[in-house]
Amino acid sequence: MFLSVTMELLRGFWETVQIFALTLVFSLPLGLVVAFGSMSRFQPLKWLTRSFVWIIRGTPLMLQLILIFYGPGLIFGINGLGRFQAVILAFTINYACYFSEIYRGGIESIPQGQYEAGQVLGMTRSQIFFKVVLLQVIKRILAPMGNEFITLVKDTALSRIIAIYEITYVGESFVKKGLIWPLFYTGAFYLLFSGLLTILFSQLEKKLNYFRG
Repeated sequence: MFLSVTMELLRGFWETVQIFALTLVFSLPLGLVVAFGSMSRFQPLKWLTRSFVWIIRGTPLMLQLILIFYGPGLIFGINGLGRFQAVILAFTINYACYFSEIYRGGIESIPQGQYEAGQVLGMTRSQIFFKVVLLQVIKRILAPMGNEFITLVKDTALSRIIAIYEITYVGESFVKKGLIWPLFYTGAFYLLFSGLLTILFSQLEKKLNYFRG
């Protein structure tokens, strides 16, 4: 029994890992694009971007997931995305908005004098950003990014709302069969995953400790 439960949980855990990884692959760069939009000097773009971020951050991820999966069929009468694709799209949009605010806070926290010093040295805006600002921004956003990564690990459980066979869905299926202990076993997977991420971010913070500003 223990072996069969473990194998089923591992299948679900693999689905969880895929959702986690693909969300980061798409949302991290998209979040930077959204951050630049929210800091744009072009006011209509800035207003539109910040309004979109406000809507996404102000509504539940579960609601967004349901809307993306069921919305096209119910509203327009067309075939929407598959279950897994809908999950990735919903998670990517949601986390990109959260990441964008972290990026924006990190970029805007850099003293203006560093930009001015770079200009005095004849550096272009892109050179200043990538050679002077970027590593300092990474140092400052590492802790909040780590929190979001760990939150994402747990949020993957929301995908079960549209019957994605992730690890919580598997654990819940055993409860319906009258077994409670696989649910605690499921929690151990989340704790292990979150623990590894915590160690990883702790090591990264130590490596970037030379940035004290």
